[in-house]
Amino acid sequence: MGFNSMILVFIVVVGLCPYWAAAVTYNVVNLGAKGDGKTDSTKAFLHAWTAACASASPATIYVPPGRYFLRNAVFSGCKNHAITFRIDATLVAPADYRVIGNAGNWLAFEDVTGVSILGGILDGQGTGLWACKNSGKSCPSGATTLGFTNSNNILISGLTSLNSQKFHIVINGCQNVKLQGVRVSASGDSPNTDGIHVQLSSGVTILDTKIKTGDDCVSIGPGASNLWIENVACGPGHGISVGSLGKELKEAGVQNVTVKTVTFTGSQNGVRIKSWARASSGFARVSFSNTSSWSMSKTPFSLTNITAPTTRTVSGVKVSDVTYQDIHGTSATEVAVKFDCSSKYPCSGINLKDVKLTYKNKAAEASCANADGKASGFIEPESCL
Repeated sequence: MGFNSMILVFIVVVGLCPYWAAAVTYNVVNLGAKGDGKTDSTKAFLHAWTAACASASPATIYVPPGRYFLRNAVFSGCKNHAITFRIDATLVAPADYRVIGNAGNWLAFEDVTGVSILGGILDGQGTGLWACKNSGKSCPSGATTLGFTNSNNILISGLTSLNSQKFHIVINGCQNVKLQGVRVSASGDSPNTDGIHVQLSSGVTILDTKIKTGDDCVSIGPGASNLWIENVACGPGHGISVGSLGKELKEAGVQNVTVKTVTFTGSQNGVRIKSWARASSGFARVSFSNTSSWSMSKTPFSLTNITAPTTRTVSGVKVSDVTYQDIHGTSATEVAVKFDCSSKYPCSGINLKDVKLTYKNKAAEASCANADGKASGFIEPESCL
């Protein structure tokens, strides 16, 4: 090999060294965290994050067994695009809801890429705030347990969220996010505790997840697109909801959303689309398929896009190309299918295929207003489109 060739090989090898470097691990205990459930470990977690971000190779932040008390923390400003949180522990929020109640998020990730959260339990300790809200007193709005904002290539796997003050998990302004094997648990009467909320995001997948909470199991906000939800168990909770849409005059629409193989048990609703009764540029195009709505579901599926009774303002959200396929189960109310759309902007392109819903062991009823579409296959209750 000539001298010039040796120099070239040396340059190539040196240039590739960062990619060959072994992954590094940062144990939060070695950085001062204590798993006694009482000692504030927030700084230790942030120190681990800073070290991982400074690493030129993939990094793991390891949380060994224990209970780690954390105040609100923001993880951001990271150039390392391969960081994994491996959590074999429970992270505990302050029991006094006032400490983080107005923080927005308890644990927030902002402007990050390539972050994975594997395992772990997040205990939001929200029962005190729920009691405050249910009493009618003046209370903080509450903190979301885990929030990702303006982030890409995110994985959340095997995580459990307990008793969040407000929303459990929020995906906002993100691309390419996968949630798999997630567990959400809160009381059926806990206020504003949506399980997973997605908005202004594309390429989000929610798989093999169980959600028990006091609000929507999954809520889908404006600007959500290319969203896939499959094999989800919901209940108690308010079902899977698109909306409310149309709160703002200029609002991004919801499109290419698929909800497949979902079971509702003891939920107030099944799948629904809802909008504000006000002018808006918003829209929704969604597909629901292979969905089971079991007993105590108040309305297995509904679409509400109506006029406000006091101001007579109609909703500007345009709902079209919505498919309900292979949906079966029982309803807790006689009207199991409800399409209530505005006269100015009727719902169009609704497609029902192979639907069987019963009420007290007999056929349920369907109700339609300003809704157009078609039905095929076995349909019970009889289509009102």
